[in-house]
Amino acid sequence: MKPTKKAAEMTVQELGRYIDQSVLKPEFTQDDIRKYIQEGIDYNCATVCINPASLPIARELCKGTNTGICVVCDFPFGLSTTESKVAQAEIICRDGDIQDLDIVANYGWIRSGRWDDVQADIKAVADVCHKYGSNLKVIFETDALTLDEIKKATEVAISAGADFVKTSTGFFTGGKNDGATYEIIQAMMDVAQGRCKIKGSGGIRDREKFLKLIDMGIDRMGIGYKSTPVVLGLK
Repeated sequence: MKPTKKAAEMTVQELGRYIDQSVLKPEFTQDDIRKYIQEGIDYNCATVCINPASLPIARELCKGTNTGICVVCDFPFGLSTTESKVAQAEIICRDGDIQDLDIVANYGWIRSGRWDDVQADIKAVADVCHKYGSNLKVIFETDALTLDEIKKATEVAISAGADFVKTSTGFFTGGKNDGATYEIIQAMMDVAQGRCKIKGSGGIRDREKFLKLIDMGIDRMGIGYKSTPVVLGLK
């Protein structure tokens, strides 16, 4: 959604509401997880994005704050069976305190044109999320797809009940790593036409790009813990 004022005129607190601070590195210690979740809260981020095993820490630290919890599910490949994804979503969301669940679409299916399967897979998880009041974000891993595939996937995800479509996991290997380019974000927006929200992730590490994406009308951005103070203009 287009903001009511230019991003450059926003306060640090306002800018923080565009950020899901990523706390996803598998090698993080418990102290690391605690540190970077707390930083996300201190920066007034919309959410901290965590792995399911980090939920106890996130629940402790985020309780009573402005920062919600975003949990990844079947991450970073999205290749579990639909039944497994549904079971994971149920376990993660059932306490009713998860703001967002981020899943990965089966982008091998997208590349194969298995659109009915892609839609059914997403819808099954969306139904669980919405039962518990959580938003569903669907990651396409756009670096693995063509622009036409991204556009079609956006339409399919909307039909399946996605609340957000998202570009990247940040863990893609074996190809380009452009992440949230202006072209891809604009293409997603053009297809969505306000029917779902747009989250950019990957390659957003400097303030100029961060502010430009806000001015374009992006709704949320996944920012690595090292880059959050940079894009907020604090470093």
